[in-house]
Amino acid sequence: MKKTSVRDSLPELWEALGQTGQMVALSFLVTLLFGTLVGIALRLTDDDGLTPNKPFNRVFGAIVNIGRSLPFLILLIAVIPLTRAIVGTAYGPKAAVVPLALGAIPFFGRVVESALREVAPGKIEAARVMGASTGQIVRKVLLPEAMSPLVSGATLTLVMLIGYSAMAGTIGGGGVGDFAIRYGYQRFNTPVLMAAVVVLVVIVQIIQSLGDAIVKGLAHRRD
Repeated sequence: MKKTSVRDSLPELWEALGQTGQMVALSFLVTLLFGTLVGIALRLTDDDGLTPNKPFNRVFGAIVNIGRSLPFLILLIAVIPLTRAIVGTAYGPKAAVVPLALGAIPFFGRVVESALREVAPGKIEAARVMGASTGQIVRKVLLPEAMSPLVSGATLTLVMLIGYSAMAGTIGGGGVGDFAIRYGYQRFNTPVLMAAVVVLVVIVQIIQSLGDAIVKGLAHRRD
């Protein structure tokens, strides 16, 4: 098989970048939504939460922990029937969104729970004394007060999803991981393989820097 240079592979690399962006963006949005709901449910039903429910918290927490403990590559293969049922196919960037989100939601849910736990109890109690409902306390006290750690956790989750997306490429998920396998590894083309690695590293660095900047901005605003 003829080797191609990095320059000759640029069109395929750009296409792969677009696929990675698509699958990561969609899975990140799904993760933010459902991960936040998971974290709120865990925090509210904890022993010192607003609506304590020990049986639910223990069972739901155990399910979340199981989801966190599954290696992503195994999860990727295990949910192929579910992916096919939801998306209509088990291959491609859109199909990869399902396992990506399922792999990240338990992680981000625990991040949200931990962030909400850091909110000062006095602020929560003050809101309760003023007659605020549980929903109002969540929206107007818990989430705003925990915004800095939430943004930090969301940044970590996004970086994790980029790594997961590269693994999804190994079984036909598309993206930069698939590009690295097909045009680099399988063709013994080290420069092309390294180009894919460098692209992923640069993207992660940019995202991490933006996330850190937002967290610092939020911290200064609170000061």
